[in-house]
Amino acid sequence: MIEVVGLKKNYGETQALKGVDLTIPNGKIFGFLGHNGAGKSTIIKSLVSIIEPTEGKIYFDGEELINNRLDIKKSIGYVPDTPDMFLQLTAEEYWDLVAAAYEIPKDVRQQRQEELLALFEMTGKESDTLEGFSHGMRQKAIVIGALLSDPDIWILDEPLQGLDPQAAFDLKELMKKHAENGKTVIFSTHILSTAEQLCDELAILKKGELIYNGSVKDLLASAENESLEKIYLKMTGKHSNGELIEELEEMEDE
Repeated sequence: MIEVVGLKKNYGETQALKGVDLTIPNGKIFGFLGHNGAGKSTIIKSLVSIIEPTEGKIYFDGEELINNRLDIKKSIGYVPDTPDMFLQLTAEEYWDLVAAAYEIPKDVRQQRQEELLALFEMTGKESDTLEGFSHGMRQKAIVIGALLSDPDIWILDEPLQGLDPQAAFDLKELMKKHAENGKTVIFSTHILSTAEQLCDELAILKKGELIYNGSVKDLLASAENESLEKIYLKMTGKHSNGELIEELEEMEDE
């Protein structure tokens, strides 16, 4: 279980997170939703220790992140919001880097890599540079790297972006199986139909504030016959026709 307590992050005078409290259980697919600038990536980057919160604490199974950073990071597979990194490396060199960082035994790495390459149709691309890949192929290479160590916790920031339909389907199936095995999957998306299809629980952010944290089932039940898309747009301030409307009341108060 992951617990976020009073998380705040300031960038100069801009308050990106305004005291977020949430719990992410094991064995679930947990989604972050919010408009651009809502704070999704800031929370995700805090979870993977890329940025340091201004205030607040993060716990992984009761262990505080700041005091156990290295061990916790080794339990996480992370896909950033852009695959445009390490572009001068070949795919194999990038995976070598990941394998060394996670201290993956050679035989385990080889078997895992072969399985992922076959699944994402990347076999034979190992010696190509990431710079020469299309956006979608770079995304596949980064996803393979994130899953290479078979980590318990997957933290994926817009992981489906740029993937072809088959690769997106295969990754979603992997996410489901990982959660079914009692492990944790955290991801952000702008595709509300994907969130409705995949997520067990959601956190919805608006301008750095958490406005919903709970199950998708409960959220849908709160507004009968409405899609997640319409509920989300109401909660974040605009209806699908662009007219301003009042936010829904807090779900727990209904």
